[in-house]
Order: sequence, then structure tokens, then C-alpha cells
Amino acid sequence: MLAADPGASIAAIAAEAGVDRRTIYRRFPSREELIAAIYTARLDAVEQAIADARLREAPVTVALHRYVENVIEVNRSWPVDLARMLADEGSRKRRDASVAEVDAFLQRAEDEGLFRSGLPRGWVAALLPELMHLVARRVPDLAAGPAADLVVDTLLRGVGSP
Repeated sequence: MLAADPGASIAAIAAEAGVDRRTIYRRFPSREELIAAIYTARLDAVEQAIADARLREAPVTVALHRYVENVIEVNRSWPVDLARMLADEGSRKRRDASVAEVDAFLQRAEDEGLFRSGLPRGWVAALLPELMHLVARRVPDLAAGPAADLVVDTLLRGVGSP
């Protein structure tokens, strides 16, 4: 809800969640604390998604699919306005650390020949999150596994080595 309407009131959030707004206020004294908790939960989920993908150890094709599948689930479970989330310095630092880990993995994948050479620097790193967000938003009924298949296939046919 907050991704679609970042200014949603506590009452609207409570109604969407099927609870009374007092229930939310008991746990989160202010809207800002609720938003901070949501951002923290999303960042925790992203960090876990990266860890579970085993980007450093698993074969690159396996790690890529696991990562994509996991992040699609995060995007569906924790849809937030990323620009607002990244306006918070602590959130931005945590996300930057995650991005660095994924960038290192993408470099490993390129070094191992998964992506064709000659692409503009950072192209795959820019394209992959867009594809994951796109499938999470536009194909919400497609389970995470097949959605990851679609993203990985689209990515590799677009930038994969011949």
C-alpha cells in the first residue's frame, strides 16, 4: 500500500491490513516508526535473500536464479517506495552494502562468461533490478520460481554470451 500511496494514513494502512488503527499505534507510536520498521524488514529480507543465494559459493547460474527468485519474493512481500526508503541514510548504507555484494557477484558471472563482453559498464547491474521489479509488479500471479525463470531468461537472452 505504501508503495502505491506513500502518504497513506495509519487509518488507511490499518484498514488495508484488516486491523484497527489502535492496534498499529500500540506497536508503533508514530507513522515514522512504522515506516522505519517496514524499511528495516525489507532490508533484512533483501540481506537474507542475498545470503540464501550463496552468491560467492554457488555456481553462477544457480546463484543468479536463487537471487532473482528470492528478491522477487521480497519485492512482492515488501513493496516500498525505494526513493523514500533511500532518503534515510541508514537504509541507504545497508542497501549500498547489498548492492556491492551483488555487483561483486555480477562481476564474477561476467568473468566466468555468463554475460557477453563489451556491454557498457554497470549495464547488467542496472538492468537486473528493473526486470525483478517489473515481474513482481506486472505479473503478480506468476509464482516466484517461474517469475525468476522469466527474468533470468530475459536477462541472458539480452546480455548473455552467445
